[in-house]
Parts: sequence; C-alpha cells; structure tokens
Amino acid sequence: MVRTLVGSQILSGVGMACGIAVGALLAEDLSGTEALAGVGTTAQVLGTALLTIPVARATAARGRRVGLRSGLAVAFVGAALVLLAAVLRSFPLFVVGMFLFGGGTTANNQTRYAAADLAAPVHRGRDLSVVVWATTIGSVVGPNLVGPGKALARTLGLPELAGTFLFSLVGFVLAWVVVDRLLRPDPLITARALDAADREDARRAVEPDVVVDPASGGVADVPNHDGSMRRGLAVVRRNPRALQAMLVMALGHLVMVSVMVMTPIHMQHGHAELEVIGFVISVHILGMFALSPLVGAAVDRWGAPSVAMTGGVVLTLASLLASRSQAGWSGLLLVALFLLGVGWSCTLVSGSTLLTSVVATDERPATQGLADVLMGLAGAVGGVAAGVVVGSLGYSVLASGSAVVGVVVLVVGASRVRSAVTVG
Repeated sequence: MVRTLVGSQILSGVGMACGIAVGALLAEDLSGTEALAGVGTTAQVLGTALLTIPVARATAARGRRVGLRSGLAVAFVGAALVLLAAVLRSFPLFVVGMFLFGGGTTANNQTRYAAADLAAPVHRGRDLSVVVWATTIGSVVGPNLVGPGKALARTLGLPELAGTFLFSLVGFVLAWVVVDRLLRPDPLITARALDAADREDARRAVEPDVVVDPASGGVADVPNHDGSMRRGLAVVRRNPRALQAMLVMALGHLVMVSVMVMTPIHMQHGHAELEVIGFVISVHILGMFALSPLVGAAVDRWGAPSVAMTGGVVLTLASLLASRSQAGWSGLLLVALFLLGVGWSCTLVSGSTLLTSVVATDERPATQGLADVLMGLAGAVGGVAAGVVVGSLGYSVLASGSAVVGVVVLVVGASRVRSAVTVG
C-alpha cells in the first residue's frame, strides 16, 4: 500500500509542481496586471480547499481509492482548461482551470492520510512522512520542466508559459492509473474492518453470550460513515487536540503560500530568467518534502507538539530572511525558500499525525477533510493578501508579516490541551 501511494505521489507531484512554477507568471500575462498575479495560485489553493469537501464525502462512503481518483480526474480537467485559456487568452477561463487544478493537491493531501490508516501508532509519523517525502521527486522535477515546456510549447504552437501544463496532464493520468489498479485492498475500508473485528472481540470477551445483528456485518453497533464537514466540526468541538492540529497545519500553510506565491514576481522584478525562477521554486519544494522522513521520525520520538513548535521557529526565520532579500536572484532568497519549505513540512507532518492519532477511524475522513479545507482557505487568503501587499507595500513587508504568523504557529504548538478522545 505504501509503495503504491509513493508511486502516485511522485506522478501527481510532477503534475502539480509544473503548474505552481508558472501559475503566477501566466496569471500576470493573461490579466495584464501584477495585482492579479496571485489570483491563479489563489484559485488553485481555493479549489484544493473546496474540492476536499466532495472528496472527503466520497472517501467516507466508498474508501480512499474512490476519493483519490476523483481528485486526480478533476485536476486533469483543470490542466486542460488552463491550456485552452492560454491559447484563447482568457483570464476568466484560466481562473476556472486553476480552481479545478487544485484537485491534484486535494488528492495529494488525502494520500498522506491513507498512509496512516493502517500504520502502527508508534510508526504513524514515519509512514505518513514517507508518502509526503515521495512528492519530492515529482515536485523537484516539475519546476525544472519549465525550460522543456517552453520548447514543447513552441513546437506545438502554444504560448510558452502553458507548455509545462502538458506535463501536468500526463502526470495526473499516470497517477490515476496507479491508484485505480494498485491501491488494493483499500486502506480505509481495511482499517474499519479491523476496528470492527477488535470491537466484536472485546465485546465477546466481556459478554460471551451476546447476540449481534447479522445486518451489521457481525458488529452490534453500525459505524457512521458520514464524511461531511458538519461531522468534522462536531468532532473538533469536543476534541481540543484535533483543533490544535488543524490550526498548526492551517497557519503553517498560510505562511508558506503567502511568501511562495509572490516569490516568482519578486524575482522577475530583478530580471531573473524563467529557468532560474523554476530552480528556486524547485529548491523550495525540495525543502517541503525531502526532509519529511526525518520530521516524521522526530514526531514519533518527541511528539507532534514539539515538532510543530520547531516548524513555527523555522517559518519565522525563513520569512525574516526573505524580507531582506533583493529582487531577482540571490543566495539569501534561495536559503529562505528552502527553509520555508522545511518549516511547512514540520507543521504538515506534525499536525497530520496528531490529528490522525486523536480521532477514531470512522471520524477520520470528516476531520481530515475539514483540516484540509481550513488549510486551503488559509492558503487562499494568504495568496490574495500577498498580491495586494506586494502590489502596494512590497515583498519585504509581506515576508515580515508572515514572520509574525510563524510566531503564532509556535504559540499554538506550545499550547497544552487535553483531548476528550484519544485513539491509538
């Protein structure tokens, strides 16, 4: 199962990273104004958030495989619409395409939870982080396909910035095939069956003569497979640790998106070449995913709150370094973007592991879906605000404000809360 999830992450990572590398530049080109440069990435982030809702419901009802396939299929349609928008010079169509393109990130986000479904509690952080790490390969390769994408686009008579989205189409199709054919048995459905068997064994140990309802599959209490956001909110209201996990992920994502989305524009102002911009974004994505197994091991050894606090410190440092970088290419900006990715990895892995650990198996799709919705909305707000701030006050002010949010992540991670329900 883990090998299958790793394979799908590599392929879908290529698809997503290609679009991230040129999304802001294509938005500026089609809209004709820098003020709207962040709208494309914001639409993608917003799409990631809102598309999580139907994907979570599908996952709860029919398992991980159905949820992941639906997210990847929507992303394929989005990439196709972005290509069409570039040809037609239609900014509104581009925004719609980027919104649907966010389905790829929705699928990627849900994949990490699939890795945790059957993991032993003492290795949950490790297993989850290995799948997150797999995105490194595709995500680092993706931005470096900007150059070949330009050449391919010229050959096919397409706008240069749209060429990389051709690689996105291929990546999403191959990831869909891997999930459809190889993710068997379904990890969430299997985890539910194991939990049901454990409950039945425990009941019979206490009440050996109990008569169970055959219609429930041999288990007296029928599980609730509701994956709605309403159920997720109900879980969070009675589980403070679940709320803590969600806040760590959402705030970490807010910082990362705010700085990352406007970095290509900041570099372009300094006349950096498109290939150089792609290289910096690839190093940023390397920071996001390459060290995740170490982050997961740290979570298993020292606990999620400690790693979340570390993430807050790293995000603050990265933002401060970015605020002092000059426009265009600089070593300082490269270091800042790498650290920005590392800090985000700390908040994602620690928050995801904590959330999975403190909710019951049947509650996972709803609460995990809600967590990703909040992450996406935080990123969307950050993307919109980033464009406005850079357009009026500059990149330095944006990065300085992000450092303040990094401190908030540190405070949330340090909070001492007790959960009403602890699982595993």
